[in-house]
Amino acid sequence: MFKGSNVALVTPFKNNKLDEESYIKLIHFHIENGTKGLVPAGTTGESPTLSHDEHQRVIDLCVKESKGKVPIIAGTGSNSTEEAISLTSHAEKIGADGALVVTPYYNKPTQEGLYQHYKSINDKCGIPIIIYNIPSRSVIDMSVDTMARLYELNNIVGVKDATGDLERVNLTLEKLGKEFIQLTGNDENALDFNRRGGVGTISVTANIAPKLCAEFQKFSLIKDDKSQSEAEKLNKILLPLHDAMFVESNPSPVKYAAKLLNLCEDDVRLPMVRISENNKEVVKKALQSAKLI
Repeated sequence: MFKGSNVALVTPFKNNKLDEESYIKLIHFHIENGTKGLVPAGTTGESPTLSHDEHQRVIDLCVKESKGKVPIIAGTGSNSTEEAISLTSHAEKIGADGALVVTPYYNKPTQEGLYQHYKSINDKCGIPIIIYNIPSRSVIDMSVDTMARLYELNNIVGVKDATGDLERVNLTLEKLGKEFIQLTGNDENALDFNRRGGVGTISVTANIAPKLCAEFQKFSLIKDDKSQSEAEKLNKILLPLHDAMFVESNPSPVKYAAKLLNLCEDDVRLPMVRISENNKEVVKKALQSAKLI
């Protein structure tokens, strides 16, 4: 169910309020342009600055507007286990297909603490759970051994790997097998990630280049020489975009790119700020290089 190009959806704001009209437009934009799954209320969706009601509303709208056309993997993580259970339970109740649960940031739990955190969510919910392992933001790194323990539970089905360590794909495949879903959280390594056993991405760049990302993922997952050659061509087109989306902290660059494409405003919530004038030029040039503007 969870493979190919899944988009880590931005959350549009206008005057510091959730811009529901633009958000609904974004959802349909992705469905119409080949995105295989929608991931609302993740880091790219500025979940740390969403109120609890806004967080639920963002997921509710995504489920309602998609009408079952693509899977919804709701961002439901928190560094509070009880809050993560509450958000995941809500996502399950309103019909999300899965939950993306980030490793608890700031608290810095041990591997046993990580296990117990996810086990508690697993035991209270009945929805497929994807672990989001992102040491650069959460400080902690879930080990392959801890993931293997969690995979023995009923609802843990895969990982969004944002470690940037491609060897981790091989180690995870060897220890957990092919059925454990491996999605990269790093757009720039998606080609090699899939070649090593990954099955897709949860992508920032897909916010503004859904067709390109979907086509790239399609070809990268087919193992014949012709398809791999097509994937390499598309990867070369996408790489400048991937770089530009992280010229400053995510999601400020991708929101500016979305504004240039008339998808939504580039409003972000403090402590995030809009990107600098110099970096706006970097984003513009990347969009031009991919013939998006």
